[in-house]
Amino acid sequence: MIIFPAIDIIGGKAVRLFQGDYNAMTVYNDNPVSVAQDFRAAGATAIHLVDLEGAKSGGTPNFETVVAIKRQSGLFCEIGGGIRSMDVIERYLGAGIDRVILGTAALNDEAFLKEALAAYADKISVGVDMKAGFVAVKGWTEVSDMPADVFCKKMQALGVKHLICTDISKDGAMQGTNRALYKTLSQALCLDITASGGVSTLEDIRELAAMQLYGAIIGKAYYTGAINLQQAIEVANGN
Repeated sequence: MIIFPAIDIIGGKAVRLFQGDYNAMTVYNDNPVSVAQDFRAAGATAIHLVDLEGAKSGGTPNFETVVAIKRQSGLFCEIGGGIRSMDVIERYLGAGIDRVILGTAALNDEAFLKEALAAYADKISVGVDMKAGFVAVKGWTEVSDMPADVFCKKMQALGVKHLICTDISKDGAMQGTNRALYKTLSQALCLDITASGGVSTLEDIRELAAMQLYGAIIGKAYYTGAINLQQAIEVANGN
């Protein structure tokens, strides 16, 4: 299982939100590039990046920061947040980003999702952000009427290969991840599933790895020191 340490970006800074609340933000580092270099030093091979400003309003306000992280870390980088057009996808991929994540657009614009998949296949991931069993959109500021399980099955039917599933109620709460959710999803779907939200202990990682998930995202637990990244990577690799 791949460990994806996360960098959420606002104003060129590495931040974390509590359960997606933009009014509950903590700035952890003014230099996200140095954070990425620390990830590499700990043995990480991949980074999960989110442009939180893009997620809320669309666009790529932190594009230069994202590209600098990729170029200076040399790690596999996936980016989400506000990716709602082919132009934005092409801009990121053309700059060397390895994979882009569609969220709101995957729900609201099926034609765009199909076009992206046809053009870039496994360079496209879909982020499924879940709140009370339904899909949340626009940087988690709105909850749709689409049941999350129905949406996941639809994504598989459309040919999506990578799914990043976040239980918003667990995100940033440091109370453990929703292991039951990921067990259910892993049994119901034939996709590469990455767990996100509340991954806060080595036991979480051990349990997710045992489900043979594709990946797990670590956010707040890294920044607060609750999880040692090097140890997390070792556990994910079965050591």
